[in-house]
Amino acid sequence: MPQIKYWGNNAELLVNGAPLLMNAGELGNSSASSMAYMEPIWPRLGKMHLNTLITPVYWDLMEPEEGRFNFTLIDYLIKSARQHHIKLVLLWFGTWKNSMSCYAPAWVKTNQQRFPRVINDKGRPEEIITPFSENALKVDCKAFSALLQYIKQTDSQQHTVVMVQVENEIGMLPNARDHSTLADAAFNKPVPAKLISYLQEHQNTLEPEMKKIWQDGGFKTSGNWEDVFGKSPATDELFIAWYFAVYANQVAAAGKAIYKLPMYVNAALNALGKQPGQYPSGGPLPHLIDVWKAAAPAIDLLSPDFYNPNFKYWNDRYTRPDNALFIPEHRFEDGVDAKAFYAIGHYKALGFSPFSIESENKSASLALGKTYEIINQLSGEISKAQKNDLMDGVLLSKDADTVQLQMGGYILTVSHDLTLGWSPKAKDANWPLTGGIIIALSKDEFYVAGTGLVISFKPLDDKQRAGIQNVDEGNFVNGVWHAGRRLNGDEDHQGRHLRIPTGEYGIQRIKLYTY
Repeated sequence: MPQIKYWGNNAELLVNGAPLLMNAGELGNSSASSMAYMEPIWPRLGKMHLNTLITPVYWDLMEPEEGRFNFTLIDYLIKSARQHHIKLVLLWFGTWKNSMSCYAPAWVKTNQQRFPRVINDKGRPEEIITPFSENALKVDCKAFSALLQYIKQTDSQQHTVVMVQVENEIGMLPNARDHSTLADAAFNKPVPAKLISYLQEHQNTLEPEMKKIWQDGGFKTSGNWEDVFGKSPATDELFIAWYFAVYANQVAAAGKAIYKLPMYVNAALNALGKQPGQYPSGGPLPHLIDVWKAAAPAIDLLSPDFYNPNFKYWNDRYTRPDNALFIPEHRFEDGVDAKAFYAIGHYKALGFSPFSIESENKSASLALGKTYEIINQLSGEISKAQKNDLMDGVLLSKDADTVQLQMGGYILTVSHDLTLGWSPKAKDANWPLTGGIIIALSKDEFYVAGTGLVISFKPLDDKQRAGIQNVDEGNFVNGVWHAGRRLNGDEDHQGRHLRIPTGEYGIQRIKLYTY
């Protein structure tokens, strides 16, 4: 059974007992609704060296009439993925997709009395089913359970489906919370004891925003939401986050009761400086992680979707001892190759996935394919290294062109390849993102994989200097290293550094000595 297993502060997704590092891509929202449309896509995924495809499952197509399920598309996806040796992560487009209830079946959408909507602060309904609707929760749980039952029946031996996302980018718009009668009644009730207990038990490790709003109210442990947290849009968001999380948790728990696949919820990241209600509010955002962890124990991961800058900042926020990093969506653009190296090398991410992977982005597709080919080769070494904290990653740009790492017996100075100034591109206003993974094999020996980087080495002992004994480029075949060219002379600048030029991708093994 697929499972996420933690090793200290690191984690792996295990499938059939072996680690699966997800070199993934997510389909555009509508691609998987047509088998004919999908047919030419599968071979392209193989050329990009994907081992995992993230694909939607549509509630409206799966249950067009209440209680009548059609698994034709799901069956096609599972069988096609097996034929192309690809694993699947399924996205449950259920009650909510990007805040809206656009994938709810027509029999749900058109019966607002049975399935009431969110009401905004002007008293008007939104195309969002309220999380306070017990009827909506009941039918979502029933449909999700039917999906998991079908996966169990058809895939419990081969484990083609390795994980499931519950809903998609949950969030409240255009206000920070629902103002329906049901919501107002809940808002005026005491803050749930389960949340208060979590805050008390985790007071010293709460996210800073969570701790501040509780502290500003005097760390109160009883009262309604405004009594405990004060009157503000931030309190409104805490409130709706709790009930979104409770709803998603019950959907996940219903599915896990049938077939216990790992499950996660993704977040549409808020733009920094925006107020609740100006972004999809209440989802599993960094400042709300504590709320989601308290309310949704059936959710294994909270994961960021990247359409904002500040890649390092957001990854830092989502990487926690109780939350391994998984990046299920990133805008498919130049630079995703370098970010994949960095996410896996530095954050030990479970996987990385550009969005709309089937789109015709030739430069990004080519670069990502080369990166995934390398990561696939290196996956066995990555698994061993991360268990022993012998791996790190770098992400380099013109604005952040050099980092230093302490690994083995050395200080590694890792710089963007264009800092050498040998290429005409070094004078460009913008440099391409570059990155890599570095694995320490011993005190004096390393694997370096990536693109566009230069590494020099300095012994920890200041009285010594580092020399390069040898550098080999090569590749792994079935987990076994095969050396190719011995790199010397101009290729290592006469023993001064290791280099993988900008625009080139590779793995090098370097052996050092001191003098």
